[in-house]
Amino acid sequence: MFRRSGARLVLPLLTRNTCPSYATVSPSLLNPGLRAPPPPEGAAKNVFPSISSTIRPPNIVCCYTSNSGHVLGVSLLYESRPSATRKVNRESTSANNTDVLLVAHCVQDGDEHKVTVASGFALEAPSQREGESLILTCAHTFEEIRRSPLMLKSGADRTLDNRSPRRVSSGSFVMSSEGSIYPVTEIVSCLPRSDLMILSCKKPPVATLPVSPYPVHPETRVLGHLVSHEPPSEAGWSPWIENSWSKWVRGTVLGYRDFAGRETMPGTYDALSHLLFSPLPTAGSSGGPIIDEETGAVIGVMLGTRMYSRVEGTRGWGVPSETIFEMFSLPGLEGKK
Repeated sequence: MFRRSGARLVLPLLTRNTCPSYATVSPSLLNPGLRAPPPPEGAAKNVFPSISSTIRPPNIVCCYTSNSGHVLGVSLLYESRPSATRKVNRESTSANNTDVLLVAHCVQDGDEHKVTVASGFALEAPSQREGESLILTCAHTFEEIRRSPLMLKSGADRTLDNRSPRRVSSGSFVMSSEGSIYPVTEIVSCLPRSDLMILSCKKPPVATLPVSPYPVHPETRVLGHLVSHEPPSEAGWSPWIENSWSKWVRGTVLGYRDFAGRETMPGTYDALSHLLFSPLPTAGSSGGPIIDEETGAVIGVMLGTRMYSRVEGTRGWGVPSETIFEMFSLPGLEGKK
């Protein structure tokens, strides 16, 4: 059975036993000094910078719904065995110089606000917007904001402008380890069933990660980028973005499942809809890459955890990287109808 952990800026992590458990958390990342409502006298300000004048969140919601299942007119580079300069490896993945990004989705209605965060990474494919990059992340943190009572009670999810009498403001942002914030201008494609989406924003100062279109076999050694929003007691963690820490941890691919939950295997006609792996992802690491330790290529994306049985225990739950290519044209067919 799934178990889902909601994320709210002003409340502790909420747990319900009827939904999936996702690696999300909502600390005050964009304004670390902000306290939850009601704010201190004179401190009433947006949770996020300049959003009402730059991004109209209902348009982002419209992009998400209208571009669901959209195949981009560009191809994503096949990099099953990237070159030495492109591969991701443990020696080049220090947390202070990581190319993994933080993705924040925010909504504010007066003194009430909510933030959800996840991880993401840049793709080696051109954006249709000049000077922007394509960022891959998970979709469930955006869904959580989209269906938030703060969005729904004012009709923000249904309007096409920002003239709601309650002046609900919202938006999505990408943050890099050097501290800059990049507003998301568009959701160019998404696969809600697979819990993936692609954002477009101004190019952050990070390298694109190589993505393999081929599933690896069980027992393949992998690296996972884990995140902590509390000061970790274990060794190996380094400061990451704002008040967070991260580290790369070795793990293993444990198997695959189809959408019905049946066990599947690469090299067959079975649908490899989901990937089981270790280590268990932490809060905020969903949307982050799973790296093949040998080749240095992305072979999956972390989404959360799932409990199977008392024997199997809880396992990491993700999606194989071959699913990412469903949102791109096949090489040689770019732009063809």
